[in-house]
Amino acid sequence: MIHRHCPDATYFAKPDITPLNQSAVKNHHQEMPLFIEIVKHTPSWVFILFFVLLLAGYLQSRERTVRCHMVSILPGAMTGLSLYGTISAFGFSPLGLGLWLAGVTIAAGLAAGRKTPTGLSYSTETRTFHVPGSWLPLALMMTIFFTKYAVGVVVARQMPIVGNAVFIGSISFCYGVFSGIFMARGIIVWRTAGLNAKEVFSKVEMSKTGLP
Repeated sequence: MIHRHCPDATYFAKPDITPLNQSAVKNHHQEMPLFIEIVKHTPSWVFILFFVLLLAGYLQSRERTVRCHMVSILPGAMTGLSLYGTISAFGFSPLGLGLWLAGVTIAAGLAAGRKTPTGLSYSTETRTFHVPGSWLPLALMMTIFFTKYAVGVVVARQMPIVGNAVFIGSISFCYGVFSGIFMARGIIVWRTAGLNAKEVFSKVEMSKTGLP
């Protein structure tokens, strides 16, 4: 009689998860060919660019001495890459270009106001900068690269979101912010040279007047 009132034994059995597992495996196999297909259709120059940026970013992480004409190359190159990313994805869209410019202006203005990093100096004799290492450039490079890669995939697959104003605006603005931070780093370096030159000029004038 007691057994008659017990719940059925199957109530305590583990649920059959085989269909779910099969579905997960099926989805996994569907996703992998898609990923492989995307990688296969990626132009060779994209992989070359990735390793070049990786190397450049690593070099930026090390303390180094840089000549004057080299200071503006990296900020200019990354600004050009982000602008190219905006135009190649959205064309000469007033919305895209406007928000890219807004991102550059805001980020450069805010970041350039930061104080000079410790260890950054300029030599008027050798006309070189002593620049401390930082991992920030590598992080920015990789962010710009993978953002452009992801947007390129979206555009190539002709996803509906490509024409969405919010998508265009947000991606363009982010590109601009990344470029603005690079530009700000260049501004800070050149500002150091200006301050150092003023200091040297002031010392020369004081020596001419005989002041200590």
